[in-house]
Amino acid sequence: MYIAIIPTVLFWLWFALRARRLFFFSAVNPSIESGGMMGESKIDIMRKIPEEYLPATVFVPKGTPWEKTLEDLKACGLRYPIIGKPNVGERGFRVVKIENEESLREYHASSTWDFLLQEFIGLPMEVSIMYHRFPGSAKGAVTSICLKEYLHVTGNGRATVRDLMESDKRAGLQVARFEVEFPELLEKVPAQGERLLLEPIGNHCRGTKFMDGNHLIDPGLSAVFDRLSQRMEGIYYGRFDMKCESLEDVRQGKGFKILEFNGVAGDPAHIYDPSIPIWKKYRDIYRHWKIMYRIYLVQRKNGVEPMDWQEAGRTWRNYWGYLKGVEELKS
Repeated sequence: MYIAIIPTVLFWLWFALRARRLFFFSAVNPSIESGGMMGESKIDIMRKIPEEYLPATVFVPKGTPWEKTLEDLKACGLRYPIIGKPNVGERGFRVVKIENEESLREYHASSTWDFLLQEFIGLPMEVSIMYHRFPGSAKGAVTSICLKEYLHVTGNGRATVRDLMESDKRAGLQVARFEVEFPELLEKVPAQGERLLLEPIGNHCRGTKFMDGNHLIDPGLSAVFDRLSQRMEGIYYGRFDMKCESLEDVRQGKGFKILEFNGVAGDPAHIYDPSIPIWKKYRDIYRHWKIMYRIYLVQRKNGVEPMDWQEAGRTWRNYWGYLKGVEELKS
C-alpha cells in the first residue's frame, strides 16, 4: 500500500503547490473534519445525511456501560443481526456482523473507542458511488460507480470450503483470517452448485471483488445525488457506500440505504477492478484530485479557509493515536 500510494501523494503535492495551501482539500467539505481525509467521525457525517436514507444506528461512546448500550439498542428498535463498526474507519478494521447478544457483549467489552451499532441491511446489491457538486451549483455529477461482489465459493459436493478457497486466487488470501475467525466454516463441504457466501461485509480487504460500473452512469443517477447533496450542508465531494434493490431503483430515488459516506479520502472505488490497467487507475485518481482542487478554488472565492498547520497537527496526532491503538489490538 505504501508503494502504491506514492503517485497519489505526488498528485496531492502538485495541487497543493497550485493552491499554495498544503491542506487545501480540507476546504472541500468544510462541515467534515479535515474534509474527510483522516480521523473524521462517522456519526457526525451520518447526521448530515437525510435520515430516510440511513440504517437505524446507535452511537456508543467509549466507556458506555453495557446496560446503557442494551437500552439504546432496544430504544432504537435494532434486532440481530446488526453491524458493529468503529466511529473512525480504518480499512474495514473491526467492522463485524453481530448475530446475537453474546457476540455484542464481546464486541462491547473489547472496544476501546467510540463505535456504532447499525441495522444490517439485507438488500441484494452493494455499490459505491462517487459524486461531487460545486458550491453554489444545483447540479453535480456522478464520476464513479463500483459494483461489489461478496467473497463466496461454489461447492462441488466433495471439496471443503478451505479447499475451494485455496484454489481461488482472491479467496485464498483470506484463509489465514478464516482460520482465526471461522475455523469451523473451513471444514464445511458445500453441495454441488451451492453458492456459499463467506463474507457479508463489502470491504476490499475482506475479499470483496470491486468491479467497474462506470458504464451505468447517466444523468438520471446524477440527478438523484443532486437532490441528496443539496440537503447535506457543507459537503460537496465524496463517495456514498450503499445497498440497494437495483440501480434502477436508485435512479428513481428509492430502494437504497447509505451505509456510510467517505469524504476527500474516498477513492473512486471502480479503480480496484482487476481488469483496469494501472495507468488508468492513476489517471482516474488524478482526475478526482483535480476535481477537489477546482472545488477548493470556488471555496476560496467564497472565503472558506482550509485547516492550518496547528489544526492539521492536532488532527494527525489524534488519528495517529487511534492507529497505534488499532495496531496494538491487531498484534
